[in-house]
Amino acid sequence: MLSSRLSRALFRTLMVLAAAMFLLPLLWMLNTSTLSEQQAASGQVLVAPGGLGQTAARVAENYRRVWTDEAVNFPLYLRNTLIVAALSVVGMTLSSAVVAYGLARIEFKGRGAVFALVLATMMIPFPVIMAPLYLAFRELGWIGTLLPLWVPAWFGGAFNIFLLRQFYRTIPRELDEAARIDGLGHVGIFLRIILPLSKPALAVVALFHFIYVWNDFLGPLIFLTHRDQYTLALGLQMYQSQAGLTPWNLLMAASAMVIAPILILFMLTQRTFVQGAATEGLKE
Repeated sequence: MLSSRLSRALFRTLMVLAAAMFLLPLLWMLNTSTLSEQQAASGQVLVAPGGLGQTAARVAENYRRVWTDEAVNFPLYLRNTLIVAALSVVGMTLSSAVVAYGLARIEFKGRGAVFALVLATMMIPFPVIMAPLYLAFRELGWIGTLLPLWVPAWFGGAFNIFLLRQFYRTIPRELDEAARIDGLGHVGIFLRIILPLSKPALAVVALFHFIYVWNDFLGPLIFLTHRDQYTLALGLQMYQSQAGLTPWNLLMAASAMVIAPILILFMLTQRTFVQGAATEGLKE
């Protein structure tokens, strides 16, 4: 009994330490964003005492300077990122759901080989196909537009297809048979049975892809050519490198603004995310 309690206590301690290691950079960033330029340059760790009102005014001034910066238009970059993220998430979720349904619920010759081929595409790193994609999008006249950033998402993603396929396999096939007796085909079964039962898994796919699009730096760097089309990832890099040196407090304030929507979204969808992730990988 004592050994079991000691093991649990040790495990919890290790988890707390691991969580602290991940949280420390985030806390340092948030703390630095509340400092003045002189305090940040001096390497100060904690906010200097000066009253809550003075600290709040300094924080508001830091974030105001970042948001209204004339050289880096963060409101415009936020709009561009939201457009790309919305179109990409909708396309990725719908297309991956359709492909996963075909691989999980429709019997056809070579289904296993097709699934293996889909999984094999996960092993190809983006830099390998970067040049061919650029040439293809150039021929289509898409370079310098947002199209290369969201149109490919409407053709599914191997990892998301895998997740949804595994989830679909946990849904009893008796539901399909009952639906066929009522006269439904594959489209009706997919829309009326599979999709309603797959909301947690679809939420996981949407959240994963939203985070990927929000943080994507290489894609926009390659395919975008005009500043008014930049996303937040490019805008943050440009803000960091403008005029040779950006004050640490303002750079951390800009970084906090960029990651804030991701943190808020995860906290709002945490229960659905955990519920969907917990059921992934199960089989019938």
